[in-house]
Amino acid sequence: MLLLTELAAFLDQRLERDRVPAEDQNGIYRASDRPIQRLGLALEPWADMAEWVRAESLDALFLHRPWKLDSAKLADDIGIVAYHLAFDERLTVGLNPDLAIALGLTELDVLGTKHNRPIGMIGNVPPQRLSAYCDRVRQCFGGAEFSSASEKGEKTVSRVAVVGAMDDALVREAHDHGAQLYVTGQVREAAALAVEETAIAVVAVGHHRAEMWGLQTLAAIVSEHWSTLQVRVALGRR
Repeated sequence: MLLLTELAAFLDQRLERDRVPAEDQNGIYRASDRPIQRLGLALEPWADMAEWVRAESLDALFLHRPWKLDSAKLADDIGIVAYHLAFDERLTVGLNPDLAIALGLTELDVLGTKHNRPIGMIGNVPPQRLSAYCDRVRQCFGGAEFSSASEKGEKTVSRVAVVGAMDDALVREAHDHGAQLYVTGQVREAAALAVEETAIAVVAVGHHRAEMWGLQTLAAIVSEHWSTLQVRVALGRR
């Protein structure tokens, strides 16, 4: 019998909750002793979320951004866990070992820090055409909002940076550490000069795609850990 406290303890460790500041750690957002057989995962609440919870017979919820939740619409014993910053840093574009596996990155190193916390990674891939590898990135995330691969001809990529931010210093750091490709969530104008001067290729997968990748990966992680748990992901909800 899975209880909310056990789920939260697992997520605390898996998302490395203690790494983020105390005010951003989240965890149990709404306590409950109800046994969890069906768990719903969503990025944030929406107007008809309570109807989804009832239709799916959910016992508990995981929310990435819980702040607009109208908990009065939910049954009193629906438990909720919430993880914002820890989810962003551990399961989207950043220092994300699960994503490294999906993208074929090996020999990982940290790239970039914020408040002394790692916000990115850099690793090696088998040498290949940049266009082919960028296709792999798009397939992994279900698309991309920007890619400069077509501008780089048949350039070869063998080292890739994946970073949860983009500015002049981070792009130059990636280039200085041998990256030919910079993967991030959104393109930032502050990095334009560094991108031009280093000639590094860029793929921006989009903020929502990065979060949905993390949510679906979390669903797989939880399902693997508790094989009898039924997990439902709110697809298409922002």
